[in-house]
Amino acid sequence: MKNVYIKDIRERDHVTGSFLVTRKETGISKSGKPYLNLKLMDCSGELEARVWEDAEELAKRFQKNDIVSIKGFAVAYQGGLQVNVTSINALAGNEYDIRDYLPSSRKDPAAMMGELDGIISGMKDPNLKALLTSVFKDPDVRALFSLAPAAKTMHHPYLGGLLEHTLSICGLADKITGHYKNGINRDLLLAGAMLHDIGKIYELSYRRSFDYTDEGRLLGHITMGIELIDRKMRQIQAFPEKLSVLLKHMLLSHHGHLEFGSPKRPKTIEAIILYYLDDLDAKVSTVQALAENERDKDSSWTPYQKLFDRYIYKGGVSHEDKAGDKEEDKNGSGPLSLF
Repeated sequence: MKNVYIKDIRERDHVTGSFLVTRKETGISKSGKPYLNLKLMDCSGELEARVWEDAEELAKRFQKNDIVSIKGFAVAYQGGLQVNVTSINALAGNEYDIRDYLPSSRKDPAAMMGELDGIISGMKDPNLKALLTSVFKDPDVRALFSLAPAAKTMHHPYLGGLLEHTLSICGLADKITGHYKNGINRDLLLAGAMLHDIGKIYELSYRRSFDYTDEGRLLGHITMGIELIDRKMRQIQAFPEKLSVLLKHMLLSHHGHLEFGSPKRPKTIEAIILYYLDDLDAKVSTVQALAENERDKDSSWTPYQKLFDRYIYKGGVSHEDKAGDKEEDKNGSGPLSLF
């Protein structure tokens, strides 16, 4: 059981614990001796680490992306902390729970899967209900779907993030259907919401770190998702061809634009709604994460965000910020507009 977390390590602490190695590089010290430049990670954060003694021998005991057991001590380093490692060994797969080492959803995965099951059980269309039951009762799919992140670095980039993102869109889809009422196939929209990113369980690698699989880079989650639901549809007797086409179209078009990776642009009301809800949920989650990650900083603004091409206002203004804003107003300068 993991007993030491990075967030709790302080200068001069003797550190004995297990961590994920996300960087492993060899360097040469000023004295001409080899050393190891490491970055360690767990679900609470990241930490620089160095191996100064017996670096060549200790390097043979582990690889990048291994979970390792270390001994060392924490020292101040460039305004932060660094662990000088004196002992390190890779752990076997049955000696750890990956959720201790990668960021995870704060929500219980079993409870979230139960919520998804409840939505499926309440659907009226027998064919869509059968398809979704076949997909999410598949033990392999279920295990991967409950663990997968929604992305490597963008929105919901943590274990359970894909399931959390999916449930969020289902909730939005239900509200949209209730608001507009006529002309929207609720079950079809919900099915698209549940399946639009299903291919990410194969596109992304998340057993030891977040990355892309070879198949994911070559095919992408849209193609892989279509292949999965096509296999499941063929197992259902007389699955309606038109319904199959409409659902596949939602997966193929959910990025909205050809330049964003969609083979098709959305051309049905359900596909159009899914695209906008997917985009909305991803952007809201990203902005919330930015504000959360910057919560301890004094400024009311995040650093400049390339993704949004702007600064993001976090809310709350300190006395220093107010004074700074007045000076910026007087000089006619300041952060970029949100819009």
